[in-house]
Amino acid sequence: MKVKISYKGNTLIAGIIGELDHHTAEYVREKIDSELIKATTKNVIFDFSKVTFMDSSGIGVIMGRFKNVSKLSGKLSVANVNSHLMRIFEMSGLLKVIPVYDNIDTAIKNM
Repeated sequence: MKVKISYKGNTLIAGIIGELDHHTAEYVREKIDSELIKATTKNVIFDFSKVTFMDSSGIGVIMGRFKNVSKLSGKLSVANVNSHLMRIFEMSGLLKVIPVYDNIDTAIKNM
């Protein structure tokens, strides 16, 4: 499990690599939250192009960061979600509150 952090303006792009589950959720939380405290960070995009598995802990990571970003008057979105993970997003209700985009460029344009 890795988290690749990059920036486009004031938008943090968190590329998740591997499994996002109860074993790795705390690491992902800490990594992103440590970036959110930077004054220049307002928005967050999760890049799921290299996520191989996600369980309910992953949903918790996304929703927790959504709440944190909302407090900063920012936006959070997810990009590059495969069909298996999209099913989890649909069943969990995440799609009702968090936009999902086909790619990073489209997500950035909608920030």
